[in-house]
Amino acid sequence: MSEVLEGRTADGRGVRVRFSAAGIEEVVDHPSAPDVLLIPGLVDIQLNGYGGLDVNDPAAAPDVLSDLVRLLWRQGVTTVCPTIISADDATTTTLVQRAAGARAADPVVAYGVPGLHLEGPYISSAEGARGAHDPAVIRDSDADEFDRWQTAADGLIKIMTLAPERTGATEFTRRLAAHGVIPSVGHSLATAADVHAFAAAGGRLCTHLGNGLPAQIDRHHNPIWPQLTEDNLTACLIADGQHLPPDTFGALVRAKGPERCVLTSDAAALAGCAPGDYRTAVGGAVTVGTDGSLRLQGTPYLAGSGASLLDCLRWATGPGGLPLETAVAMATSTPAKLLGLTDRGRLEIGARADLLQLRRDTAGGLGEPVAVVVNGKLVA
Repeated sequence: MSEVLEGRTADGRGVRVRFSAAGIEEVVDHPSAPDVLLIPGLVDIQLNGYGGLDVNDPAAAPDVLSDLVRLLWRQGVTTVCPTIISADDATTTTLVQRAAGARAADPVVAYGVPGLHLEGPYISSAEGARGAHDPAVIRDSDADEFDRWQTAADGLIKIMTLAPERTGATEFTRRLAAHGVIPSVGHSLATAADVHAFAAAGGRLCTHLGNGLPAQIDRHHNPIWPQLTEDNLTACLIADGQHLPPDTFGALVRAKGPERCVLTSDAAALAGCAPGDYRTAVGGAVTVGTDGSLRLQGTPYLAGSGASLLDCLRWATGPGGLPLETAVAMATSTPAKLLGLTDRGRLEIGARADLLQLRRDTAGGLGEPVAVVVNGKLVA
């Protein structure tokens, strides 16, 4: 049975969209459509948790991922790559097995979670570059170890963040790319030569470009510039207002080109929680600031983001200065294409019916969701 939503697309066109479980069946011009935004569901390729739910806690309930997927619907996120950070072999195995099990047991998770993102442990152990990752578990790449994880995950690992400067990283990058896993540079102090070798070996992504670095770096010889010049690399940017100042954010988008940029939330389990001090499975002692930031207690280092991808879209189109159409593509069609998901992220006939309808706030910006549709079903 078909249903209909009306609204304004990111480029301002009034439309009526007819959809069902089979997908988007019709998109027609509707000049008198209500002044609500109607866009594809958001696609977040880096998220550790949200609203107290943590995919990195081995002691969490087996249904944590099912609960997380459904909670994210309220934020307009209809596709997500849960992100598992650096851990020992046994813990990583447990976490990827749990995710694979949730996907096998719950069709909603199977649809909404097309893959996992492993952020480490093959990253830099240097202070600042490692961020909130435990230095005790950071190590050089191990292809046999990764293969065991991929088997435990039933092939679900789709993105792997690593530091190209570590021993064996280039060969490992080549191996990942050959097996359909997206290699991403992040938490790295790579030289320009390291970055270029990484891209030549099949590297395709930059994990939270401009972050995962010490507070002070060389003005010329640092990992940012070569990542900007490599056209094979798509830059993930955390647009939460904490990880990147507006001018830095804008400069990175201009240098890289919007078509090679993706908005990610990097949301942690404490995202949306009240200000205060907490202890988490990911960062240990973490402080939630009154500004919503998450920091390692007693340090200036960020411990993930306190924002949803919808929050990031709001910031990107506000202080971040991006046109709405550009920012929406960076949160929908571009990440979907990166993952090879040609069936979603688009407001077009034949695409899956993942839809987000948003009110305007009093200033004309992005307000709260009116309706969320996932795979043709109204869920919020």
